[in-house]
Amino acid sequence: MTSPFLDLIDTFVNNLPSYLLALGTLVATLILANLAKRAIERNLKKQVDDPETRHLLGRITRWTVLILGIMTALNQIPGVDVTSLLAGLGIVGFTIGFALQDIARNFIAGLLILIRQPFSVGDAVEVADHAGTVMDITARDTVIKTWDGVMEIIPNLDVYSNPIVNYSELPLRRRTVMIGLGYGEDVDRARETFLDVIRNTEGVREEPAPEILTEELGSATLNMAARFWVNQKTHNLFVVHSDVVDAINDTAEREEIDLPYPTQVVQLEAGLPFETPIS
Repeated sequence: MTSPFLDLIDTFVNNLPSYLLALGTLVATLILANLAKRAIERNLKKQVDDPETRHLLGRITRWTVLILGIMTALNQIPGVDVTSLLAGLGIVGFTIGFALQDIARNFIAGLLILIRQPFSVGDAVEVADHAGTVMDITARDTVIKTWDGVMEIIPNLDVYSNPIVNYSELPLRRRTVMIGLGYGEDVDRARETFLDVIRNTEGVREEPAPEILTEELGSATLNMAARFWVNQKTHNLFVVHSDVVDAINDTAEREEIDLPYPTQVVQLEAGLPFETPIS
């Protein structure tokens, strides 16, 4: 009659090659996981500029290799049913995934944003009815500081599934100033006068050249659109726009170019019409 201890030793000795194979598989998995992580981070340097994104993808690769290697190592050990283990993990994973599906979807959307990089920290953007400067991009959400100085945290799924306007990606921005010219004015003279003052406003680009085009025949004025370009990397877009509006107004007063208020005709009972401005 053998003792349980001797049976345990006998079982261990008989299965020792399997244990050694499992241990070797585990060690090889640890080495391979670290190599795969470094390889992914190195190969993504040209495609992904953000080091945090490369590090995150490297860690995901490392854990994927580790999980596969551990499953393979456990399969070498007699008495361990990897299939049942995987089935149990699958049920648990499905339950957790169903409960945390919004978090998972935002996480996946965050990875896609970090890989595609439609914008970077510091860019001025408009997305999902939110506009402002990007403060941070995480795997779950994007943080924006609005033009009014309010911090907004937007789930990445909303960011990824909506159109994204990146105002900072291209340096040149076009601005439009509407001008209501009186019908009695010389259109060509007014156009050349305003174009000259726009060209000489600091921050307005020479190329593409400014232009003033007639838009429509308004009820009280001939409506014209003055369009010009600003390099937002070197000049404040809104300051240049304001300077152009002020310059047009000052020039109109100095050159006596009529930019009238809208007016309406009121018929009095005495039969004498007079014009009054529309407030």
